[in-house]
Amino acid sequence: MNAIESLKWRYAVKKFDDKKSLTKKQINTLKDAFNLTATSYGLQPLKLVIIDNKTIQKELVAHSWNQSQVVDASHLLVICIPKKYTSEEVKKYFNLVKEIRNSPDAVINPFQEFLTAEIEKKTQEELFLWNKNQAYIALGNLLTVCALEKIDSCPMEGFLPEKYNEILKLDKHNLTSTLVLPVGFRAQDDYMKDLKKVRKNVTDVVIEIN
Repeated sequence: MNAIESLKWRYAVKKFDDKKSLTKKQINTLKDAFNLTATSYGLQPLKLVIIDNKTIQKELVAHSWNQSQVVDASHLLVICIPKKYTSEEVKKYFNLVKEIRNSPDAVINPFQEFLTAEIEKKTQEELFLWNKNQAYIALGNLLTVCALEKIDSCPMEGFLPEKYNEILKLDKHNLTSTLVLPVGFRAQDDYMKDLKKVRKNVTDVVIEIN
């Protein structure tokens, strides 16, 4: 299938086949896709937690508005952002730039100083919202890659981050859960499986300026 046909095939799965699991290759594809997601300034203020543990998944259902996809899916992906974000991350990023590209300080320093100043002038609340926006970019990217790879998914905002943080022990990593994405394969008796996709006409959502 081409990209558009794949996106037409995709829907938010209501019932996963709990007998089917993603292969290691498929999981690695999702890892790479997450890592290649575009983020503001390329800073990647995100982490992906991949859960392949039915005991933990079952425990999280109660904190996910009792959505059974959380446990029935092959794997549960949790997109996280830092609870506290500092300009130290800018320093780490530019050290990586130097390592990979061998860029000279004369080229790097002005941009590094600019980004450091930008982050240091923002409050933690502003940085949290900024990083949360990056999480949605990552979610969109994962949804598209899942569709292209014929992996089913169901994006979720309906969960209790504080409970996820507690159960997954995210505090010790300076992380908080932001978005949840169960992935796997649709059940043959999922009532949504064969329903037509409901979308506005392209002319209703696109404004062309020539």
